[in-house]
Amino acid sequence: MIDFHSHIIPNIDDGSSSLEESINLIKEAEKAGFTAIISTSHYIEGYYDYNQEERKKYLENLYNVENNDKNVKLYLGSEIYITEDMFELIEQEKASTINNSRYILFELPMNSKTFLAKEIVYRAIEKGYLPIIAHPERYTYVQEDINYARELSNMGALFQSNYGSIIGMYGNHAKKTIYKLLEDDLIQFLGSDVHREGQIYNKVPKILKKLEKVISKKKIEELTQINAEKVLNNENIL
Repeated sequence: MIDFHSHIIPNIDDGSSSLEESINLIKEAEKAGFTAIISTSHYIEGYYDYNQEERKKYLENLYNVENNDKNVKLYLGSEIYITEDMFELIEQEKASTINNSRYILFELPMNSKTFLAKEIVYRAIEKGYLPIIAHPERYTYVQEDINYARELSNMGALFQSNYGSIIGMYGNHAKKTIYKLLEDDLIQFLGSDVHREGQIYNKVPKILKKLEKVISKKKIEELTQINAEKVLNNENIL
């Protein structure tokens, strides 16, 4: 499996707080069955804004540190907070696409719908990028009206949901919403969105068993590995 969304680089956002914790997270991921992790540290202008070269060095150091057994591959990306300047940030090599591909992972405001969302999806596709919206089930306006996710999907947006939502880690509304999104085949990727040791990786086997009751094993494979592999290889998913 490939973890599509993580905060494993230490001390650059609200994720891992030490190199030791990052190594332990990688070990937890391997134990849960992951063979690769995409590092998607927050990129928020003026707040979490380490540039691509800095994050690349941190990730390489994490991979090469002496007590990392290197059985889990690490790839560079960003979770970009939506902004009018998103494409300029990418072109200036501040924020990153996923593994230098056409795919962009970005985050919307949690509680207030923004007019920018549809504009960014439209502009991304116009520029040749493929937009992926992080954890739609956590946005209150998607919880209230799933048609908003359908509208973005019809425009060409892809979606990444969090494993934890399936077991209610983000509340009952997010849990109900992810099942609706899965039922409507609106999700293309699953990610841990891990920030801390003991937070999610040890729960993934249980989560996968729950998923088997609602979607096919083939679909689970697409969500946990196949689609992510296509992104890392810069291939088309749909």
